[in-house]
Amino acid sequence: MAAMGELARPRALFLAGLAAVYIAAFGSLYVQIPGLYGREGLLPARRVLRLSGKGLWEQLRDVPTLLWLGPRLGLDTEQGMELLCLLGMLAALGALLCDSMRDCLVFALLRVFYLSLYQVRGQQGTAGTMRGWLVLAAPGLMGLPAWGPHMGATFWAGVAALRPLLAWGGLTSRCPTWWGLTALTYHYESQCIPTPGAWLAHQLPVWFQKLSVVATYVIEVAVPVLFFAPLRRLRLFAFYCQVLLQVLIILTGNYNFFNVLTIVLAFSLLDEEHVGRWLGRPRRRHSSWPPSLGSVLGTLLELSTYGLLLCWTVHYFGLELDWDRKLLDSKVAFTYHEFTMWLRTVTLPLVGVASLSLSWEILVAMYRCACVRGCFWKLWATLQWAIMATATVGLFAVSLVPFTYIEHESNGKLWPGIHHMFGAVERFQVVTRRPPGGHGPTGCLGARSRSRPQEIEFMYKPGNVSAAPAVVAPHQPRLDWQLWFAALGPHQSSPWFSALVLRLLQGQPDVIRLVQTDESRYPFHARPPTFLRAQLYKYWFTSPSEARRALQEFFPAVSLGDPTLESLLSQHGLKDKPPVRRRAEALLPRLLSSVRRLCQPLSGPVLLWSLYLVAATAGLLRALARRGPPPARHKGARERGERNGARATEGRGHGAPRGHGARRGHGPEGTRPEGRQANKRKK
Repeated sequence: MAAMGELARPRALFLAGLAAVYIAAFGSLYVQIPGLYGREGLLPARRVLRLSGKGLWEQLRDVPTLLWLGPRLGLDTEQGMELLCLLGMLAALGALLCDSMRDCLVFALLRVFYLSLYQVRGQQGTAGTMRGWLVLAAPGLMGLPAWGPHMGATFWAGVAALRPLLAWGGLTSRCPTWWGLTALTYHYESQCIPTPGAWLAHQLPVWFQKLSVVATYVIEVAVPVLFFAPLRRLRLFAFYCQVLLQVLIILTGNYNFFNVLTIVLAFSLLDEEHVGRWLGRPRRRHSSWPPSLGSVLGTLLELSTYGLLLCWTVHYFGLELDWDRKLLDSKVAFTYHEFTMWLRTVTLPLVGVASLSLSWEILVAMYRCACVRGCFWKLWATLQWAIMATATVGLFAVSLVPFTYIEHESNGKLWPGIHHMFGAVERFQVVTRRPPGGHGPTGCLGARSRSRPQEIEFMYKPGNVSAAPAVVAPHQPRLDWQLWFAALGPHQSSPWFSALVLRLLQGQPDVIRLVQTDESRYPFHARPPTFLRAQLYKYWFTSPSEARRALQEFFPAVSLGDPTLESLLSQHGLKDKPPVRRRAEALLPRLLSSVRRLCQPLSGPVLLWSLYLVAATAGLLRALARRGPPPARHKGARERGERNGARATEGRGHGAPRGHGARRGHGPEGTRPEGRQANKRKK
């Protein structure tokens, strides 16, 4: 880790990035609430939060969400979700713009808001969860000191959270494409929502695709060990490796804010000096010659680490340069049994290294508490250190359970108390794992007669082969995502799909906006379709005439009142009618309705980038104001000081001592006493 006493800039960058991620999380969900969880949406939120006659504390214990308080404010569950999203966006925007709002109270509220929304996720999900420890990285409450001696230990948790599992999961699952290093030859065209960059990456030669898989293995398996390295340049190397991987994923796939959050977590590997270089204000380091013994040993250790990493890669992935074909060949040079044995050997030692690193940061933080001046401030710093260190240790211990899932024997060796702690806090989503993957988009066909079907084109998922892939990150179109997952199995395994068919047949406008924000692009905007069916397609990145092929029927052609559709709706409990909405008379429901009408024409990406543009504009104006000319009164005072200094210089020319004039001739305050003394001498 970096020298934790010098983390002002990295922590400010970290918290600003975290606020930007929260804006994406709340804003992306807000525009989709009516269609997903509304009264006549796909999975109405009222089905999840049903009043059962229990007390408020019992309800919070069973399902920890602030939405239980909605009826007390005159709000239904849908309006409560909208209120939390709006409050979350405002708080996150304030934290992004104002340094004073980046404190633990604001980020704790953001965490509680997001957790409350996560409880009403159904099968659409809420784009993952924010890690619970992130609140600890923020400073104290507004008005209190912005930094404390304990911040080193709490900011350390960002390193522990950087544990990518994609490559590990590919190896442990025995997937032939990962073991054959050909995963990326399929990935770009089979992911949920590819980008135009995915098409370009797909055109790269096979040997380069295999080499890219090797690089993914190195960055996600070997490089994370350097997160806890004692040398800052090794940590910076690990930082840039992680950022490079995440940027490439962002360019070739729409994975909302997942990769941005990983980059924000990687900021915990930085130190004050390096961030200062980014901002053009580096600290001056005094270089000495000849170099000290510690500097020489550090350089040798760094070069040895790079050499060892290169040799490890060449040996275990059989890198060979083929001069005749002008390519770099690669292959996995170890067996599954060797990999599992290696994994069993290194998992617990990695946990030990992380534990030692955390222990060191806690001890250093305790020493800084002892160095604080004043008995009261020393006591206050020690109290903060005790609370935050205990919370950090607890969160780190809980995170070991999902981390060791990848090696079951190591997971079983953990202390049983850690498993009990994980079970107790699992519903609060303190730590999470990477979601699964797959491929297989679906297409919906509607018709007013069985003989003339029309395809319903979605905004984001692959559909029209003549259109370029969409760029939607950091927004997550949940319906488009879930259509991709639904195609992995029969439609019976995705109950919400029957609800989607029903709402499209009914012509529900909120659900139609999930398909197309611009109603003119929806083929049945004037009148709902009479029949609707869904087909499963397979897509390739190739010429438009061969870009996709229909494989099979995914959902049979049905109409309103069809026995097949009615049976599916009854089977999944989706036939309940929404209660009659009363006319909103209270101020808060009317205000929420007004905001909804204003934001209704906006798509997710437009709303998010508008908020980011507002934040960027405000930041630019603030930076220009700081660099502007000083106020006129300061300028006048400086000119008077220069004139008085000139008079003092003239006085020295007529016999005034040079030393005396040099000490007092710096400005008005320095020259006036000398002038009064001169007047007294004249009198």
